[in-house]
Amino acid sequence: MNPQPLTFSQWGRSYLSVAPVTGVIVLACIAAWTATAVQSLSLSNSYYGSSLAHDWTLLGPLVADGGYARPLGAMFMHLDASHLMMNVLMLVFVGREVERAYGAGLYALSYLAGGLGSAAAVLAQDFDTPTVGASGALYAMMVLLVGVYRKQRLNLRAPLALILANLAYTFMSPGVSLWGHVGGLVTGVILLGALSLPHQTARWIAVVGVVLTSVGAVALGAGLWG
Repeated sequence: MNPQPLTFSQWGRSYLSVAPVTGVIVLACIAAWTATAVQSLSLSNSYYGSSLAHDWTLLGPLVADGGYARPLGAMFMHLDASHLMMNVLMLVFVGREVERAYGAGLYALSYLAGGLGSAAAVLAQDFDTPTVGASGALYAMMVLLVGVYRKQRLNLRAPLALILANLAYTFMSPGVSLWGHVGGLVTGVILLGALSLPHQTARWIAVVGVVLTSVGAVALGAGLWG
């Protein structure tokens, strides 16, 4: 007897039981985009008519002027439905594997560090350019996926090809945040070193250290260039 296919709600519950942090991040991104669509009364041009999108955009002068939540909010904000879906699909598949391998707590901190490291790079190198999206944090997660494959003694071609394909897209596509992606990638490499330490306590201490360093880099970027 063939098993019945899962309904969407059953799949969602199953996914949340395996990767709860990733599920919450995905839902937060969808909720943020939905709010912008409602505010702007547009599905295709939701970003530009939304006060929430304005308040959650990473932009150096506004961060320096007291918008300290912007580097965090920008991680959940997207320009339009296609931008959202591209990042959410990547997060659903990559995030699940990374969260399962390293655990919910370390994964949540690593995702935060990746997003903030990405924001710090933008503030340092592209201060006056508005930036939104989860892709900076996703670049960090793609690097950690390489670590997952290495840990499980799997062929590294797939995760490395994923990173290279995304880097190629970054360099070839106008309007894509080069420094946001580079910042996430570099932070991911640092996180991979932290998560490769032999003892769990050492991994926690190291990852918390990366988070705090990312926070400091954001503050430095805003103050230095503001």
